[in-house]
Formats: sequence, structure tokens, C-alpha cells
Amino acid sequence: MSENPSTTKLTATPGQTVGPFYGYALPYEKGEQLVHPAHPRAVRLHGVVTDGQGAVVPDALLEIWQADENGAVPTADGSLVRDGYTFTGFGRAAVDNVGHYTFTTVDPGPTEPGKAPFITLTVFARGLLNRLFTRIYLPEDTEALANDPLLTSLPEERRRTLVAEREADGSLRFDIRMQGEGETVFLTYPNLST
Repeated sequence: MSENPSTTKLTATPGQTVGPFYGYALPYEKGEQLVHPAHPRAVRLHGVVTDGQGAVVPDALLEIWQADENGAVPTADGSLVRDGYTFTGFGRAAVDNVGHYTFTTVDPGPTEPGKAPFITLTVFARGLLNRLFTRIYLPEDTEALANDPLLTSLPEERRRTLVAEREADGSLRFDIRMQGEGETVFLTYPNLST
């Protein structure tokens, strides 16, 4: 007698590491440029990806998603478009051989009045079974940061791992620590399997 397919429980296939093959297939021309570097409000977002021992991760791939300067979430088709005037809010960059990454973007605006603006970041790297998600908050609006539900749910020392540093030239510095002391806070999303 065979089992009834509607009552059979299926076991998920175990995860496999997400790299390093993505380094050959996923990067695309100007993927790190959400705006052209000559854009009047262009901001450089950069940092270094390190592992639990503090060693650089030379083969990570990062994706960012963000609102525009006015807090509007882009809805234009074609997130890979790089035509010089369409802001799609999406970028993809591979790190270099010393773990450094760079995006050219704009400071996102708050999506609602009083909300802390942030950039969503996804990390793909060798040895990960699934991609990692985090946020990059802008450092200036301290009142909005103090009222952000995610940030207020974290101890202060962990909260700092989600706030970028504004450099003297206006760039944003956001280092990513995969594990260990000073580990970046990574997020999980319910019902998201990969």
C-alpha cells in the first residue's frame, strides 16, 4: 500500500555553500554604480568584509537595495539598468582581493517622516549556506536612530554594527564582520528560505 502524497512529509534538501561561482556569473558592468560618480549628490559607500578571525574575505559579493534621496522606493523595471539617469535602488559589487567594496549611490531618504533612513545589504560569500541580510543606517539623524524599532531591540554595542561612519569627504564607511567580536548584526526574515 502506498502512502497518500497529501500526508507525506518532505525533507528539505540541505543547503550548499553559495560560492565562489557567483564571482564569475553575477557581477555586471557598472553594477556598483547606482548613480554616476559625477552625480551632484553622489556618495561613496565602502568598507571591508572580514571573517571571524579578522582576515579579509577576498571573494564576497554584496548587493544593496535602497530608497532614493526623497525616501521613495524605486519601482522602475530593470534593476540592472545602468543608463545614467534611471535610479533603480539596486547595486551589486564584488569585493577586491583585500576584501574591499565600493558603491556609488545617494543618501537614502526616510521612507516615512521620522523614520531612520537605511540601505539593505545582502552578503554572499564562500562557506555560507545562505546569504546574509543586514542594514546600513545613516549616522546623522540620531533621534530617528534612537526610535528605530530594530536598533532599539539591540544592545548598544550591537546597534553600532549597523550604523555607518560618515567620513570627512562625505563617504559612508561600513565594514562587515562575518563572525566573532564586533560581528555585524545579521537579520532573518520569516518565510524566506534562501
